[in-house]
Amino acid sequence: MRVRGGARAAALAALALAGAASAQSSVTLFGIVDAGVSYVDAKTNTATGSVKQKQYGLSNSGYNSSRLGFRGTEDLGGGLAAGFWLEAPLGNDNGTVNNANFWNRRSTVSLSGGFGEIRLGRDFTPSYWNDTVFDPFGTNGVGSSIINQAHDRNTTFLVGAARGGLADGSYTRSSNSIGYFLPPNLGGFYGQVMYGFDENIHAENQFNSQQGRYAGGRFGYANGPLDVAIAYGQTKAVDRAAAAAVAPTPTALGVAAVTALTGTVKTFNLGASYDLGVVKLFGELSQVKNENELAAGTINAKVNGWLLGATAPVGSGLIRASVGQARASLDGVGDDPRATKFALGYVHNLSKRTALYATVAHTSNKDGSAVTTATNLNQGNAQASPSGASSVNFIGGGEAKSSNGYEFGIRHSF
Repeated sequence: MRVRGGARAAALAALALAGAASAQSSVTLFGIVDAGVSYVDAKTNTATGSVKQKQYGLSNSGYNSSRLGFRGTEDLGGGLAAGFWLEAPLGNDNGTVNNANFWNRRSTVSLSGGFGEIRLGRDFTPSYWNDTVFDPFGTNGVGSSIINQAHDRNTTFLVGAARGGLADGSYTRSSNSIGYFLPPNLGGFYGQVMYGFDENIHAENQFNSQQGRYAGGRFGYANGPLDVAIAYGQTKAVDRAAAAAVAPTPTALGVAAVTALTGTVKTFNLGASYDLGVVKLFGELSQVKNENELAAGTINAKVNGWLLGATAPVGSGLIRASVGQARASLDGVGDDPRATKFALGYVHNLSKRTALYATVAHTSNKDGSAVTTATNLNQGNAQASPSGASSVNFIGGGEAKSSNGYEFGIRHSF
């Protein structure tokens, strides 16, 4: 019997699909679309008086982070499995991806078995997990913990090199990483370690920068109502060596000579939760330390934080509450800024996939802290600060006092 071209193509396609299905145990398309109406304001004292700034509009990720992803596993036999996970952030309020790197949330390939799991790619850092797991608001929306804000935006506490301020590019996730996870059959004990490569060019007597390198680990115990974990992470945020007087010179390599400067961000945290049934309690202690070596000497600065929180199921809903504080210690350089935050929210589950939520939060600042209640308003900026400079974070040219945030939205997962 003769098979015509169209039938032949269809048969080959069917064979290809059958082969893919037999090789791949499962492939899942998943995602979250979260949108809400948000309002945030901030009060600042200036030389000419008190100024109030505000911003409102449609935001995303107020309850859960919006995302689109693909994940899959293949059974290799003998207890081994291969897997992949590709996950991108979504700015569904204005149609953006939220980052130049499309798979910015997670992009890993893994091998798992009785020994545990090895992951390669971009993934959550071990030191970030406690900040989100032991926060009733999951580091999302206006209710996100002050610990998360102080670390992710620590320049609000530590402004300029004189105070040792650094941005930690590997706070939430590390790229170019190798991660190892303990197997799940250890009687409740769990843990992971991660190493993220800096991927810089290294040469003898040259720059040899380790900037971007991450190393960290997390170890915990979860059994019944109790979950407790400790974590540590270290990021080389800045690493620029002085120019070496050898050939080829740094200038010849296309790198301008710079003054010696290194900066390391060290994160330590301890978190716990206990589920009593009628209420689940949360707590965390955290320290973020910046160690900076400048040409003029060494400057150290750190932010100590604590968080207490609770969630309580009410029918098909969930009440969430937290209070926390972050205080910077600037190694004798000026006052020690302090920010305190209160948050209260309610989630009403319409189904397993769809929920309505409302959150209110208040942040107060003392001694030069400039932390504002944060949300994901992607379009539009706050008006110019009292000093005339751009002020996306509202505060500028004065002493920050307080900030409020309100959020009302809907979350759908698929």
